[in-house]
Amino acid sequence: MSTYKNILLIKPSSLGDIVQALPIAAALRRAFPGASLTWLVKRQWADVLQDNPHLDRVLPLEFSIAGWPAAVQAVRRPRFDLAVDLQGLFRSAFLGWLSGAPVRIGFANGREGSPWFYTRRVSVPDAKLHAVDRYLLVAHTLGAAIHGPDSLQFPLPHDVDAEARINRLLSSEGGSPGASLVALNPGARWATKQWAPNAFAAVADRLQDQGFRIVVMADRADDAPGNGVVHAMRTRPINLMGKTSIKELIALLRRVRLLITNDSGPMHLAAALGIPVLALFGPTDPVRTGPYAPGHVVLRSDIPCSPCLSRRCNNPTRLECLTTITPTQVIRQALTILHVSPEEELCQSTRNY
Repeated sequence: MSTYKNILLIKPSSLGDIVQALPIAAALRRAFPGASLTWLVKRQWADVLQDNPHLDRVLPLEFSIAGWPAAVQAVRRPRFDLAVDLQGLFRSAFLGWLSGAPVRIGFANGREGSPWFYTRRVSVPDAKLHAVDRYLLVAHTLGAAIHGPDSLQFPLPHDVDAEARINRLLSSEGGSPGASLVALNPGARWATKQWAPNAFAAVADRLQDQGFRIVVMADRADDAPGNGVVHAMRTRPINLMGKTSIKELIALLRRVRLLITNDSGPMHLAAALGIPVLALFGPTDPVRTGPYAPGHVVLRSDIPCSPCLSRRCNNPTRLECLTTITPTQVIRQALTILHVSPEEELCQSTRNY
């Protein structure tokens, strides 16, 4: 196995992809304990990597046209001898090539011509391989051990200031100390991945009837799905939409008992933190990008066109893959995860309906 002294790990985005790639940093650290390991990331996601024990440096960059010259200079200056491209796009592979690293590794099925920039190409033997395991294939190709008790590490920042701010936010929004929190994440990058806001609202109201406090979260205050949920609810949730930074989102997820979510970045954050996830999947494939590790629940339909992996729904019954998932199914699964028995639910339902 070759010995590398200065390694560049290229995985600039997105939030969920970065979280799923975290174990490769630990694998490379074990394989090359004397090397300096740098992770190139988009500036907006850099906080996810703060205090990562396996990294020597986080290189936050702007990927706009204006920021491109600075990005090129940043990758050329350190004289890397190995560039690992996990993004698999032209821009990321080109940056690896511009770094001058004599060894550049990436996926053989990378897009936009990215494999042309690699000196070593990693084939993925199974298209159904989960993203976490797919990233670890690269480490394995470099000689790193990817099995064993320490093979899956998802270190995320533990920020005391962020935790204090979350406590203040929860209190200001009516969250009493010691409340049993359930978080809802109604948004997703694709509109085709978004379960209906009124369905989320029905689930939220029922859980609040059961004594849980619902936290609605989103990265923007004007998030349309999140606002749709809040407006459709008959009870008042804790509304933290647009009020949390990445580190505060991590602190919030550490406080909740369950996250109910579409396929999204926060879903992967919660799974990495060991927080139970109830995920709703439509056009995407939970085998490839679902919450990693046991203990999570995925609900999806079995209609023939799912997963289509498309941002555009071509089904005559729009979003049938999601609309066939009912609030009743989600409520039942949520209460099971939260250890509420059917008898308790029935008693509570009788009192409230």
